[in-house]
Amino acid sequence: MQMLNQSFVIELVLILGMTNIVLITGATSGIGLACAKKFAAAGYQLIITGRRKDRLLHFQEELQQTYAIKVLALVFDVQNRQAVEHNLNNLPPEWRAVDILINNAGLAAGRDSFETADMNDWETMLNTNVHGLLYVTKAIIPQMVERKKGHIINMGSVAGKEIYEKGNVYCASKFAVDAISKAMRIDLLKYNIKVTAIHPGAVETEFALVRFKGDEEKAASTYTGIIPLTGEDIADTIFYCSQLPPHVCINDLVITCTQQAGTYYFNKTG
Repeated sequence: MQMLNQSFVIELVLILGMTNIVLITGATSGIGLACAKKFAAAGYQLIITGRRKDRLLHFQEELQQTYAIKVLALVFDVQNRQAVEHNLNNLPPEWRAVDILINNAGLAAGRDSFETADMNDWETMLNTNVHGLLYVTKAIIPQMVERKKGHIINMGSVAGKEIYEKGNVYCASKFAVDAISKAMRIDLLKYNIKVTAIHPGAVETEFALVRFKGDEEKAASTYTGIIPLTGEDIADTIFYCSQLPPHVCINDLVITCTQQAGTYYFNKTG
């Protein structure tokens, strides 16, 4: 009876027009925040998630005031399965029909040779980049399956296409995202659900600062001599992929700045 009631609510929501809902994980900075602004400007209603409560609530208010849209902010860490399931399995009825899921939450922790790397860093990367993506997607898929409609966009990396020195487990986590995305595309084909994997190269966000644990000098050196991509560049690409006709799906897309080809080929100046 409860399942029937949920189905009825979803259909009612669609009839009443509460559609164009985008769920973005890791929306407190970088690519996630840029995506939130891009979709908000186009009139989408947003569910934004993140670990940093103050930031998330600040951006919720800013997005609502600037773009006159509805924004639902959910504070949780995608590594925490119970928190993910509690929040996403108990969405208010009007928010359950998610049209686009952007699995953006992810990170790199440390850049060390395999034999000296920190196991805690490895676990954090796997738990965030792989398990977190799985937890969120599994919570959202049922209503997409029921509606036979939806688009899942997974944030991969060129590091998921090509290994580089001292990339070890970060690369492994993004190789997993690549494989999972392909598997999703195959398994969800029968439900008319699109799956797109976006694999950026160097993007100047908080990524390097997090990777080097707050060392600003090391973080800045990551982009020395190149004009890197920005969060807005990736948001534009994601938005484009989401706006194609119903019969068109970009499955896999690698994007780098002009001065980068792969994980370790750069044309640096200066």
